[in-house]
Amino acid sequence: MLADLRDAMRQLRKAPGLTTTALITLALGIGATTAIFTLVHQVMLKSLPVTKPGELWRIGDKDRCCNWGGFTQGDDGDFALFSFEAYQYFRAHTPEFSDLAALQAGNSNLGVRRAGSPAPVDTRNGEYVSGNFFRTLGVQPWIGRLLTDEDDREGAPPVAVMSYRIWQDKYGSDPSVVGSAYQINGCLFTVIGVAPRGFFGAKLAGWGMPDFWLPLTAEILITGRDGKKPRLKTPQSNFLDLLGRVRPGTDAKALEAKLKVELSNWLASHVPDMDPGEKQLWQQQTLHLVPGDAGVTQLRSQYQEGLKLLLIAAGCVLLVACGNLANLMLVRGLKDRAQTSIRVALGASRQRIVSRSLVECVTLATIGGALGIFVAYAGTRLILHLTIENPRSYIPISAAPSVPVLLFTLGISVVTGIVFGIAPAWVTSHADPAEALRGANRTVGGGGSWEQKSLVIAQGAVSLVLLSAAALLGQSLRNLQHQNFGFEMQGRYLASINPSLGNYKLEQMEPLFRQFEDRLRQMPGVRMVTSVLYAPMSGDSWNHGIRVEGRPEPPPREDTGSGFTRVTPNFFDTIGAKIVLGRPITEEDTASTRHVAVINEAFAKKFFKDQNPIGQHFGPNRIRYSAMYEVVGVVRDMRYMTWGFKEPVRPMYFVPQAQIAQFDDAAFASGESASHFLYNIVIWAPEDPPGMEERVRKALASVDPDLVLYDV
Repeated sequence: MLADLRDAMRQLRKAPGLTTTALITLALGIGATTAIFTLVHQVMLKSLPVTKPGELWRIGDKDRCCNWGGFTQGDDGDFALFSFEAYQYFRAHTPEFSDLAALQAGNSNLGVRRAGSPAPVDTRNGEYVSGNFFRTLGVQPWIGRLLTDEDDREGAPPVAVMSYRIWQDKYGSDPSVVGSAYQINGCLFTVIGVAPRGFFGAKLAGWGMPDFWLPLTAEILITGRDGKKPRLKTPQSNFLDLLGRVRPGTDAKALEAKLKVELSNWLASHVPDMDPGEKQLWQQQTLHLVPGDAGVTQLRSQYQEGLKLLLIAAGCVLLVACGNLANLMLVRGLKDRAQTSIRVALGASRQRIVSRSLVECVTLATIGGALGIFVAYAGTRLILHLTIENPRSYIPISAAPSVPVLLFTLGISVVTGIVFGIAPAWVTSHADPAEALRGANRTVGGGGSWEQKSLVIAQGAVSLVLLSAAALLGQSLRNLQHQNFGFEMQGRYLASINPSLGNYKLEQMEPLFRQFEDRLRQMPGVRMVTSVLYAPMSGDSWNHGIRVEGRPEPPPREDTGSGFTRVTPNFFDTIGAKIVLGRPITEEDTASTRHVAVINEAFAKKFFKDQNPIGQHFGPNRIRYSAMYEVVGVVRDMRYMTWGFKEPVRPMYFVPQAQIAQFDDAAFASGESASHFLYNIVIWAPEDPPGMEERVRKALASVDPDLVLYDV
């Protein structure tokens, strides 16, 4: 074998042109495949860095964010999010779990500042977790201690656990952080410990990893400070993912069946609290138990189909490269056929000839694979930058090759060498000694062998498939580029803020945003300014079931959902959206006037069909609220909540920031209050003046120096 290896290196040095071409081809082919596998491994195959991840099971098989109100979930009744009360019920009635933990679905925006520090508020991701969260996962602290059940009692001293990444990057691994007081959303917390290095929580999600973990009961403290009803006190506020560690010998199917009965029993205890529609559906609600070794894998659900397609495409590219290299090696093998015939004549076995040829090809492929690691790193970085990375949030997916990725690269390199080396090895091993004596094999025929022709045909077929797929993708991208979004983007700037992290009350919101907008309008080049709860194309909006005045309660499974957002006057003009009927929201829509709404065309078609929607009344979720809003305008459909140009535009309505609706339901009243803390300011500067980002930051800081501003 060593002799074959030395001979292979000698042969490669003798043909530098062929070797260079082959190495570049292999580096690109293997590198592309390895780049995709790096992402597949981290997003789809990697387990949580915890103790015995195979013992973890998740209750619920859907990835939902971030709060689902009510005692039923979806048309299929498949529960995936749970209320705090339901979590406590499962924990008390399911001894098959040695521990059952709860974690917030999604993150909370936290305004963090070390107590006594004059530094501006630092914006961080937070996650509410049960006191047994770290114990359930089997995680040990890096320094200090982690949360316990005692920390998760109402009235316990407010404490928090800091992530290792923030402790290292923000605080320079300062051990004095542990035991220090921090202001988090205006409340004083003590940091009791730092999570271990490499631990980022129990979910992989696009909105980023937690920087701080807070006990579930801290939600009562922080939410109550804002005057809202805590979700922990609302039985139908489902905002928790449940992850448990099962005892040895537990049968998953039997446990799932028991959990379904427990869910039914818990729902039955709340039948008097249910709405009429929920009373018809609660007995159909169900749940599923799924492996939790990877935690709550929101990114897996989001990207797994795309990654599979990319891996197949990269594999096809590698096959084309193999065919190309096989042809090159075949040509060289035919040129050297006379030498091979002489070896056979001197007694070399066919197995020896094949072994020599394959060692050369595998050696070449292994060197190409080593170079491909650098290509894979660059390719993975590019893909992460274009798709997953978010400047606001850290996602623990690294382009650096891990041990499984390196083993994959080695394996695919060896397989590649065998694939493109098998044809040349087979041809050269069939050399005829008699031909060598006549010198017939000293030149290569011009017509080409059938092996070469077969390889060319195979290359062409695979290349045609790839080119067709690329053409379809290009057409889709062109369609996306030229589609009509229903609003204008040229000259528009978006400032993302979070006033809920400040010390503001609900009644301060309208005058605060008036100050922001007035100050921004004074900037040179700015024509219009408006504010909005969720911005266009952000992928976010609140969702309500719609009830129309004068109509009965809709059937239980009828889709009555509509998106909702809150805006200030001039919103539609600022973003370039066209009002097709009626009027927009204006300065005349104040707290003392009737409550109004502008709906989109999809809303009008769905709920009013052939009727004139102007003057009609509707409300959210309950018949008793069906007269809450009067329709005063219809706006042309916009791609507001979805990026998919093939997906239909969803119904949506817009209501004024100045108007506060009154609800007799505490959960609705809390949501109404929260919706007035708008997250976005849209600035229209038609001439695109330079330095807008810095100027916007200074203008907003002149109104509130402590305002949490994410980006512009």
